Amino acid sequence: MGRTMTGKERVLTALARREPDRVPIFYYGNPGIDARLKEHFRLKADDSEGLRRALGVDFRIIGAPYIGPRLHVEIPGREVDPLWGWITRYIEHDAGSYWDYCDFPLREADVETVARWPMPSPDDFDYSGIAEACREMKEYAVHIGSGGLGCIMNLAGFLRGMEQMFVDLALDEPAGLLLIDRMLATDLEITRRKLEAAKGGVDFLWMGEDLGTQHGPLIGMETFRKHIKPRHKPFLDLAREYNLQVMMHTCGSSSWAYDDYIEIGLTAVDTLQPEAKDMSPEYLKKRFGDRLAFCGCISTAGPVAFGTVEETISYCRRTLEIMMPGGGYIFAPTHCLQDNTPTENAVAMYETAHKYGVY
Repeated sequence: MGRTMTGKERVLTALARREPDRVPIFYYGNPGIDARLKEHFRLKADDSEGLRRALGVDFRIIGAPYIGPRLHVEIPGREVDPLWGWITRYIEHDAGSYWDYCDFPLREADVETVARWPMPSPDDFDYSGIAEACREMKEYAVHIGSGGLGCIMNLAGFLRGMEQMFVDLALDEPAGLLLIDRMLATDLEITRRKLEAAKGGVDFLWMGEDLGTQHGPLIGMETFRKHIKPRHKPFLDLAREYNLQVMMHTCGSSSWAYDDYIEIGLTAVDTLQPEAKDMSPEYLKKRFGDRLAFCGCISTAGPVAFGTVEETISYCRRTLEIMMPGGGYIFAPTHCLQDNTPTENAVAMYETAHKYGVY
């Protein structure tokens, strides 16, 4: 390449399916492994920026803090999201802990109840610092959104329960569809205002939808084309207005939907669990490599979690060898690194990207 690229240049080159100086790098991890990585690099517990720098992460996210009132009351023994009202409980397990969605306050709600359910107003966010944040992070690929932006099934399921959410989609249940449309309309307007405030400082939009199990689709193509694809299209249309590429987080076996998403402007896909049906690096590269960029493919349920350092290095090198040719690959775990990931394996994973991910 002749010179070292900035993170911004590196990511934008990969998203355009060309070869940068090295593969771009992304990171996310659960609290346990995140804390251990910070300790490994001798960082303070709250120094997330320091960890991103230590790992060579090329991405930065910008947002707008909520400054409105709390919309949902707290419940003893539960964590209630103050904006949307979904409820979680704290669960500990052998490797760590997590917040598990529970109670599902709108599971039996009718249309009137859903229509009255408090949701945040786009007016109650502070967009004033976005342009300056973009300038401060200009060396990195700045994105708005993440795997939860525009998500339909998960977010509706947090309030309705997953079983009821699937019934809503299958039977065109008015209350469930109203909930989805209210949430998406709010998300879309907040995103629009963030983009306006960024004044050209954003590089791409990141959204998401969990589309599959390990063995196949979560829903049929008819339901996808009726309820999911048309509700996602406004987000891709908005990105096109700002000349932005769009990356979509897609858990599980998801490649069955990629052709339809490409039709409406999707340019990159994230997560890419290689053990799921039709999600192996070889399959994705051969089937979609001329039309999509890829972010992920490093399984959080494989050698990185359960193997040795040597097995981790070998596994990551093999993925790089498959995905790197011609560009279009971003090195990342398939999801958050889990708390059962040995620290030395996580470190080896990122060292491998720096050593063997050079073009």
